[in-house]
Amino acid sequence: MKLAILSRAPRAYSTQRLRTAALDRGHQVRVLDTLRFAIDLSTEQPDLFFRGKQLSSYDAILPRIGASITYFGTAVVRQFEQMDVYTPNTANGIMNSRDKLRATQILSRHNIGMPATAFVRNRADVVPAIEMVGGAPVVIKLLEGTQGIGVILAPSRKVAEAIIETLHGTNQQVLIQAFVKESKGRDIRAIVVGDRVVAAMRRVAQGDEFRSNVHRGGRVEPVDLDPAYQETAVRAAQIMGLRVAGVDMLEGNDGPLVMEVNSSPGLQGIESATNLDVAGAIIDYIANQTGFPEIDVRQRLTVSTGYGVAELVVHPGADLVGKSLGESGLRDRDISVLTLHRGTTVMPNPHSNRKLEDGDRLLCFGRLEEMRDLIPQRKRRSRVRKLPKVPIHEG
Repeated sequence: MKLAILSRAPRAYSTQRLRTAALDRGHQVRVLDTLRFAIDLSTEQPDLFFRGKQLSSYDAILPRIGASITYFGTAVVRQFEQMDVYTPNTANGIMNSRDKLRATQILSRHNIGMPATAFVRNRADVVPAIEMVGGAPVVIKLLEGTQGIGVILAPSRKVAEAIIETLHGTNQQVLIQAFVKESKGRDIRAIVVGDRVVAAMRRVAQGDEFRSNVHRGGRVEPVDLDPAYQETAVRAAQIMGLRVAGVDMLEGNDGPLVMEVNSSPGLQGIESATNLDVAGAIIDYIANQTGFPEIDVRQRLTVSTGYGVAELVVHPGADLVGKSLGESGLRDRDISVLTLHRGTTVMPNPHSNRKLEDGDRLLCFGRLEEMRDLIPQRKRRSRVRKLPKVPIHEG
């Protein structure tokens, strides 16, 4: 495999470990400065230049895009995608994870546990937003902060109001988030590669610091994640569109609460804490996936008018629950099930005797009108109208 690591820090621990892991496995690898690319849009075929020369062909890239160059970096990654070069993290996935608001909006639709969060801009909406997430203390987060920078704990409503007003006054966008007291300055960092967690550690804040980031002096220790935490980490990464990610979770009373999904996780802390070859696991995954570039199956499989690809969800109480695929009647409706997703388990080309369960997700190809009939009507949000008070006269 010929691999390019896109990084502006060739001497950083993570970049060096990834490069060494690739060389040790017999792969060709180069570390390329992301900002030295030029994107050629002048011809019919997508192309890239590096340091003024046409880029040679690569089998795969591994983006390590810093927050300060997100826009240009993702443009370069997107161009590699157009050239059918494999990348475990797509440009859209990196963009999704880099914006905390966008990431929270995406994850909130997929039953992923997260601390209660609000986003407002008008000064009059700040106090209601604080109450919306459970009241003070609250955590205030800049939308584009890393390594704990731009994360502030406001102990009271007045302090929170002052901080938010100040940040808004400098045109900063912030999230208002519930403070999860039971986490006690601890969080979990899980490294997801493909469809599994390859390593996990607990980070513990020191002294009065509530942020547990290693860059803020946090202590690290290895941890064996129970299945609920592993499943949440893998689902969160995949929902964001990332195949290599660091997922940060708080240990809430009711289970894992996702704080952040990082598309370029550092490796030094977790490899030191766990003594695991995380870099090697990443390289092995990329090597196994090379030659299978990310594609939009909806574009590739819409080969005939009226046919396409859709994901059907087996909802509670649906007629499909408890039936096998053979009994479901899908085949009779000209619908083929390509893949069955159950939690973090993926079942390609499932057998006709496979029983369907509540929450199963079916990736199907077939007649769009037939599949549309299987999607439940979206429930309208009920609006409670306050009736005017009418004086009651006795007599």
